[in-house]
Amino acid sequence: MKMKHIFPTYKRFPFEIVKGNGVTLIDDSGKKYLDLTSGIGVCNLGYNTAPIKKAVKKQLDKVWHTSNLYDSSLQEKTASLLVKNEDKDVYFCNSGTEANEAAMKLARKASGKSSILAFDHSFHGRSYGSLSMTGNDKLKEGFGPLVPDIKFANYNDQEALTQITSDLAAVILEVIQGEGGVVNGDPDWLKAVAAKCKQEKTLLIIDEVQTGMGRTGKLFAYQNYDLDPDIVTAAKGLANGIPVGAMIGKTELAAAFGPGSHGTTFGGNPLAMASASAVLDILNDDFLEAVQQKALFFWHYLEKEIQPLELVKGISGKGLMVGIHLKSDIEVGKVITSLHEQGILTLSSRDNTLRLLPPLIITGSELLHAVHVIKDTLSSAVVGQ
Repeated sequence: MKMKHIFPTYKRFPFEIVKGNGVTLIDDSGKKYLDLTSGIGVCNLGYNTAPIKKAVKKQLDKVWHTSNLYDSSLQEKTASLLVKNEDKDVYFCNSGTEANEAAMKLARKASGKSSILAFDHSFHGRSYGSLSMTGNDKLKEGFGPLVPDIKFANYNDQEALTQITSDLAAVILEVIQGEGGVVNGDPDWLKAVAAKCKQEKTLLIIDEVQTGMGRTGKLFAYQNYDLDPDIVTAAKGLANGIPVGAMIGKTELAAAFGPGSHGTTFGGNPLAMASASAVLDILNDDFLEAVQQKALFFWHYLEKEIQPLELVKGISGKGLMVGIHLKSDIEVGKVITSLHEQGILTLSSRDNTLRLLPPLIITGSELLHAVHVIKDTLSSAVVGQ
């Protein structure tokens, strides 16, 4: 099928996904795939998931949309599940880029300052504010001038600490850079950044759009490192495929986001909240513990079977967020295409990285199957050179 009336903003693969169930997707030719993408970290709980479908269908029979001029028990329930018992408030929107845009606005308004420090190879979205905080110059080509007063430092670099000064409104970072190559933040460095922010009275924003919602075995990845961010952004897996975003901030910041300061037409709509609430009910402690156990199993075989391969430089990530860094001998795009032929869907990331974001409901046997297929593919690529 040739798409004639769609802007060519995406380089698409020549098949259409038409059906999904669990961790299996089916294309328009009937071919089945084991999905290791989750729709780029969105369908963390898989496809056709019964409790989520039930919640959305129930809400569909009530009301699809109301404006944010009225109280919403669904928003309050979802917010309480996100913040648990902490003194935090939530602003709901439609996406990760909107959540980061809101975080930028809140940080500037609450602090009375404008400068923000971000990091190289970061990705925070494609709207003007979030793009301005993204450390990828290629994505910015042709769109200048961007939002001023955004500075950049090197990720995981001790020298970056000297750039955290009292004139900053905020520092924004990902604890694992997803689009930037699945780069793990060094735990000691992350803690040092947080400490320096606190010392300089600079707000710390952590972007959990890809790393949140159980992806690393915790509801949010920063919880693995005992960090205490002032603002957290979430989206992707929050409603398992229905568009939603959330900015979570400490309650002391709420006064800066009073009536009229920010807004959204569709953010926090009833269908998204019904889905998000169902997702968060599923992501309980027992479920997250199971994700951690599956991740231990997966990483054991990744390190045993994939790490030693001739074409592999290294493996990074945490939980069920994995980057397999390939040598320049083989293009990651060719590996992805070869895996399609063998019924496996994967992703790429910066620096020739094969990225895996399987649904969190995937089984150990399915993970092991994926390891074997990836191993055979990479081994065959060496033979075929």
